[in-house]
Amino acid sequence: MNEEMQNEKRQDGKKQLEYENVLAGKTEGMIREPLIAYKSERKQGEYTLEDYYALPDERRVELIDGVIYDIAAPTHIHQLISGQIFRTLTDYIDRSNGTCIPAYAPLDVQLDCDDKTMLQPDVLVVCDRSKFRKGIVYGAPDLVVEILLPSTRKKDSYLKTEKYANAGVREYWQVDPEKRKVLVYDYEHDDWPVLYSFEDTVPVRIYGGDCKVDFAEIYEYVRFLYE
Repeated sequence: MNEEMQNEKRQDGKKQLEYENVLAGKTEGMIREPLIAYKSERKQGEYTLEDYYALPDERRVELIDGVIYDIAAPTHIHQLISGQIFRTLTDYIDRSNGTCIPAYAPLDVQLDCDDKTMLQPDVLVVCDRSKFRKGIVYGAPDLVVEILLPSTRKKDSYLKTEKYANAGVREYWQVDPEKRKVLVYDYEHDDWPVLYSFEDTVPVRIYGGDCKVDFAEIYEYVRFLYE
């Protein structure tokens, strides 16, 4: 093995270790990968919105507690599922003359109202219109839906679960296209998370279950991408 290959192997091992440490909450002084395309003396855990906005527009990232995470490009399944969920929410809100605003990524959410965290949930509903400020959502949405990707599964399943709960999100869905499962957290009522399959109709709890997302119907719509 030549020296160049050895260096690449060491770098790959370092990145994996740092990523695992981030998930364990050990973020201080860690760089998961080359993230900043400009000069910055800050390290992972120290980044702020200044660094977030300084990145090139074409680079999609999230900032969580001072740590910058790249966002992988969505797959066709990811896009179609999020689009169908958004359409169902929009149709319900329109039919019921609701005042809540449904939205989808890319849209910045300054979740903790500080300069250390900025997220881009896949689908969200915001009922307090005053939270829309200068092109961002300032504070916690009422409903957040994340479509899991292999590269974001751990971040969305563990790190964001705690972030959304602490910030005041009322309801959080994790949609897993690979396992064909939907995990629903009802933070507003402190209920245990409920696990659904892609054969189920999932009630939206912020609407008391009056709004429902038919995942069996969504799966039929995207089935050709599984074949």
